[in-house]
Amino acid sequence: MKTEEQSSTLTGQNPKIITPNKELVGVKKSEPKKEVTKEKTKLPKPTGWRMLVLPFRMKEKTDGGVILGTETIDRQQVASQCGNILAMGPDCYNDKDRFKDGPWCKVGDWVIFARYAGSRIEIEGGEVRLLNDDEVLATVQDPTDILHKF
Repeated sequence: MKTEEQSSTLTGQNPKIITPNKELVGVKKSEPKKEVTKEKTKLPKPTGWRMLVLPFRMKEKTDGGVILGTETIDRQQVASQCGNILAMGPDCYNDKDRFKDGPWCKVGDWVIFARYAGSRIEIEGGEVRLLNDDEVLATVQDPTDILHKF
């Protein structure tokens, strides 16, 4: 006759052993729950005529099935010329002499800017950039329509 430990080992399951104090060995105890904060509150708030832009990050897998390394993806994000506007300062596009037709873009738009424009700020999971309102060169509907070279 097989013991409980032998039978569970034969079936490929982890054995659960009960100790004298009635605790299960090999079973993780539940960890205390951490308070979840919104990621948006961690981002810097742009002031004046500046805007916060999240550079486009290419897919981890190419259409041909090649999986790209994290270093390659990070280098591409640093050199990216396309990004999504996360926030705008209170004075963005308020100069009526310079922007007679109104704002060039708004929060949520995909924009194109110079390759190394703006101030780069490292955050968890990548980086964001602070651009001046006049550093936006164009708007695009879909960032994947632009060829991203690194």
